[in-house]
Amino acid sequence: MKRREEILRRLEDRRTKCTVYTRVMGYHRPVESFNIGKKGEHRQRKQFVER
Repeated sequence: MKRREEILRRLEDRRTKCTVYTRVMGYHRPVESFNIGKKGEHRQRKQFVER
């Protein structure tokens, strides 16, 4: 854990904000616009990967 924090601190000036989108009801919405309940639901989802 300390190693990860050290790396993040060292590279902080190179980091940028990332907007995450998800498909909801046929269209894409940014996750940051969700209410607290929907954000929790989004974190619990399992990602589907087709083989």
